Amino acid sequence: MSQPVTRRDFTFGLAAGAAIAGAGSISVSAAYADDVSVPTPPPLPQPVSKTICFVGGYTKHAPPGGAGNGQGISVFEMERDTGTLTPITTFTDIASPSFITLSKDHRFLYALSEIDDFNKDGDGSVTAFAVDQKTGSLRKLNVVSSGGAVPAHLSVHHSGRYVLVANYMGGCVAVLPIHADGSLGEATDVVHNTGPRQPERAADNPQGNFAVSDHSGSHPHMIHSDPSGRYVLADDAGLDRVYVWTLNLQTGKLVPAKTPYYDMEPGCAPRHFQFNHSGRILYNLCEQNSKIVVSNFDPDTGAINNIQTVSTVTSHFRGSTLAAEILISASGKFVYASNRLGDSLAVFAIGSDGTLTLQDEVWMHADYGRAMMFDPSGTFLFCANQRSDAVTSFKVNKSDGQLAFTSNFTPVGSPTTFAFMNTEV
Repeated sequence: MSQPVTRRDFTFGLAAGAAIAGAGSISVSAAYADDVSVPTPPPLPQPVSKTICFVGGYTKHAPPGGAGNGQGISVFEMERDTGTLTPITTFTDIASPSFITLSKDHRFLYALSEIDDFNKDGDGSVTAFAVDQKTGSLRKLNVVSSGGAVPAHLSVHHSGRYVLVANYMGGCVAVLPIHADGSLGEATDVVHNTGPRQPERAADNPQGNFAVSDHSGSHPHMIHSDPSGRYVLADDAGLDRVYVWTLNLQTGKLVPAKTPYYDMEPGCAPRHFQFNHSGRILYNLCEQNSKIVVSNFDPDTGAINNIQTVSTVTSHFRGSTLAAEILISASGKFVYASNRLGDSLAVFAIGSDGTLTLQDEVWMHADYGRAMMFDPSGTFLFCANQRSDAVTSFKVNKSDGQLAFTSNFTPVGSPTTFAFMNTEV
């Protein structure tokens, strides 16, 4: 049986053959040419998550008062270095989705339709969507009544078991149960607010403000649970009140708190609110007089005690304005508010006691800015400018809260609302 040729035998044979042929010597490196290292190929690019931005607004099927230019819910990918929004698709099978929100796990998106003809009762509607976690695409699950006419706001309760809806023209708030598959059931509770007629304007209006808020009756503008989930609060811009309930998670019924509501400045039109991270300070934005009311909030009793009122416009401002949205930074150090008509963004520093100091007032670079939203990293602040049909954005200085305009304009018809999510890898 023949013996296998070893590397040593093969090398020796090459050297011997070269010597006999008089071809000169062969280098060791040549003899071991098969041992020469090959450069390691670069690693294949790894999949990364994307930042998806959903934008809603008014469509041709708008609430009483005129049609909008939007097409439905527009879906964008956000470039994380610049904040640029690149369009992906638009979900058009929905009427005037003027407010949208995601579930805590981002598996579902809920959008109200700010209309008054969903059914024979003249209600608006709420649509449930399943969200593709890799692409951000939407799949409609179902549509139900909002429980009243022309809904203006909705939120997912802290428990994740209910969607809460504020029906602006219906003068009521509603509780919608969330099924296991993310779809919605019919309202388990609808609460109508009543109270005395309030003035169209507040006494502490900015000088020269001719804008008015509708005080013809109850107009709930926002409903949301406190951070603990124990209480549910609603701003009623028509009755100038903040309502407080607990939510029975078994029955889906709202139960008035020990103090069921708190009166605000007559005519001020409380619109939207935010809690600080501890859940003990409440920042309530009043639309008509462009003020933020800062209050201590007791998470054990639901009690609200006001400690400060501060303007969202600087002392030199003159003219008509209506405050629209309020946000708190992820750091908990800054509060931001948007002013429609005045077309500005107010930047406040939060003191150790929760009170606010106005630091800056920044031009929106567009008209009638309503909703604002941070991207998930808190690097950019986006503003939906309804009358300019555009979204503008600002780079956020996280150390001092200041805003720098990015010069990015994203065309969207009549935008009014945002939601952001990071996709799965």
